[in-house]
Amino acid sequence: MTEGPAYERIAALLRTAILDGQLTGRLPSLDALSAQHNVTREVVRRAVEILRGEGLVVTHQGKGTYVRVFERIVRRSPSRPSPQRWRAGHKIQDADTRIRRRTADVVVGDGPAPGFVAQALGIAEDEPVLFRSRRFLVDRRPVQLATSYLPLDLVGGTRIAYTDTGPGGIYARLAELGHAPTRFTERLTARAPRPAEVERLELTTAVGVLVFDITRYAFTQAGRCVEVNAMILDATAYELVYDFRA
Repeated sequence: MTEGPAYERIAALLRTAILDGQLTGRLPSLDALSAQHNVTREVVRRAVEILRGEGLVVTHQGKGTYVRVFERIVRRSPSRPSPQRWRAGHKIQDADTRIRRRTADVVVGDGPAPGFVAQALGIAEDEPVLFRSRRFLVDRRPVQLATSYLPLDLVGGTRIAYTDTGPGGIYARLAELGHAPTRFTERLTARAPRPAEVERLELTTAVGVLVFDITRYAFTQAGRCVEVNAMILDATAYELVYDFRA
């Protein structure tokens, strides 16, 4: 076995057992695992914390730690926001989750534009914009936070200001207003989650836990940016796939 800290070696053994399907359901207690591997309880605790950070196990308070049964969400680009999809009345999220159970907590309001939003929308910093903040849950698991910012002079008082934007979502409504998006740019980084993101996505605070930080910009044919969407994805819940021509 590769040399290294004892907790990393135990984590590697447990990880292999989980991925091979040998370890399912509820994990043995910390005391049982420490006796089985002849290490201290603290070593096992740190090993399980690593697996929790990787999304392989989840701990339910008072019930124990379980192997997480969750099929990763395949987020395929650039086909997700295609006009064929939203013009037909489908939501972009449908491309990711299909028939899986999905719910969303939605908050809509207006407030000052953050600097990066103001720059993209071509307005003064702190000028009011419409924001749509969502928390998506798939199979009852929080997986994504997303906040869209749109020019208030363009969408204020329209269906986009409602929690339910109707068939096709934001982009279908923008098209009805004569500002259909025709081009998108996404910027992606991976980073450690911030405290508020840990709470809202119900993440562990273990070292090594990551989120995907994605910002999407939607442009019209005339080149105007009509939406900035700042998204935070639980990296253990997603597989990012990119299709492009050679």
